[in-house]
Amino acid sequence: MTEPVDPDAGTARLGSPAIDGQISYKLRLAQIVAYRAFEGVVTGFGAAPRYLGLLCLIRDNPGQAQSRLAEAVALQRSSLVTILDRLEADGLVERRAVSGDRRMKQVWLTPEGGRVVDLLLPQAEAHEAALTAGLSATDKALFLRALDQVVQNLS
Repeated sequence: MTEPVDPDAGTARLGSPAIDGQISYKLRLAQIVAYRAFEGVVTGFGAAPRYLGLLCLIRDNPGQAQSRLAEAVALQRSSLVTILDRLEADGLVERRAVSGDRRMKQVWLTPEGGRVVDLLLPQAEAHEAALTAGLSATDKALFLRALDQVVQNLS
């Protein structure tokens, strides 16, 4: 049995040798911290800040099938449908049936969705600058390339 750690041992972040060097753990921690900070800055937009990436994909690729969007954001189709239900209820996206295939739905950004994306993007860019403070342009490019490789490895 190991000795307990003093629960009042200062304000340092807790660590564990078992996970401190794991990229997957650090990615998840960074994602949680980044989105918590972003959502704390942008208020009054409902679920839109959480799904800004998806809304940008829909804006820049109008009329895509739900299945293609799910693939693009690495979600199960059923999980994406739940998100689209929320975004549609908020008036940000619209799903349209495809003639000849009642099961397939295409997804479009509504004018309100476009307005919200236009308002959120500058705030997201400012957040990105704060997030990457201290990283050179080369560091950012290398980091993005490494993340792309991680995604490719697991896709």
